[in-house]
Amino acid sequence: MNRVRTVRLKKSVDDSYTIEVGTSLKRTARDICRTIPAPCYFIITDHHVRALYARSFLQLMKTSGARVQLLSIPAGESSKNRQTKSMLEDQLLAGGAQRDSVIIALGGGMVGDLAGFTAATLHRGIRYVHIPTTLLSQVDSSVGGKVAVDHPFGKNLIGAFAQPEKVYIDVTTLSSLSSRDFSSGMAEVIKYGAILDRRLFSYLETNSGAILRRQRSALELIVDRSCVLKRRVVELDELETGPRRILNFGHTIGHAVELLSKFALSHGEAVSIGMVAEATMSNALGLCDERDISRLVHVLQQFSLPTSFPSRMRFEAVIAATAHDKKAREGRIEYTLLERIGKARVGVPLTQLDVMRLLKP
Repeated sequence: MNRVRTVRLKKSVDDSYTIEVGTSLKRTARDICRTIPAPCYFIITDHHVRALYARSFLQLMKTSGARVQLLSIPAGESSKNRQTKSMLEDQLLAGGAQRDSVIIALGGGMVGDLAGFTAATLHRGIRYVHIPTTLLSQVDSSVGGKVAVDHPFGKNLIGAFAQPEKVYIDVTTLSSLSSRDFSSGMAEVIKYGAILDRRLFSYLETNSGAILRRQRSALELIVDRSCVLKRRVVELDELETGPRRILNFGHTIGHAVELLSKFALSHGEAVSIGMVAEATMSNALGLCDERDISRLVHVLQQFSLPTSFPSRMRFEAVIAATAHDKKAREGRIEYTLLERIGKARVGVPLTQLDVMRLLKP
């Protein structure tokens, strides 16, 4: 006799968390110990941030009474892989990490993605906290719960959705960024303005000097506004099944460019190239006009970001590399394209041949 049983698992989960912009590392250490208690904390950082902030943050945590260990991995996107994650898991388990432990991701986007993904799978999920130290991670990767590692076929192909307990943003850490890394982060800020907020876009056009001088008030304004915009999108669509795909503007082409450069181009540089390419596609489809593209190119160039494919990178190879994009379905990729500054269209299905036709020089 065939017997069928239903396992009813309807759930209501509150994964809400706060993003604190304008705090300091000292206040952050105290607040973690007070509001996110744990028998042991594990700070995950990279070798570069270890020297800049992690060692002093370790002492701040200890001064606040915490039992804490520091784990460090090589800096750079090339570390964001399954092998590094496996190494971290070994170190965490050897250090006594339990289900009630807390991981603290202290660093840029690579550290946040890797530490968050490790937290999502260790003991089937433990708590973690983001302390992003780069502009790119402060305005983008630390908010939204997307954690992953890269694969030779593409970026972020193996991962999960796991929301942090809290995000702490100290914009003074941006003073240690190189000009190139700072500009890379600006690509994501420009993206928010281009697709969601024309007032933010205008602010970037007219206040590039203050931003490039890294005036604290200007930095806190663009970081906070970017977090507000991303928060709104994530609240609508946590698992990226619909509206959240608006944030992919520039990323389909951008991820392909980044991968083909073997990460010689930073994420922001590749996304900058991707935004111009995808805006050009938008114009070819009649969605936006030439003035929108000109404004986008101009503001990207204000922040020293590239706006065209590298001379040695074959255009056809870039388009072919998009086949491994996570949004690929039955030979088509659903692109997010620009309608005008401050507004985008989600889910425009295009084949590789379509893209070749729209972008062919």
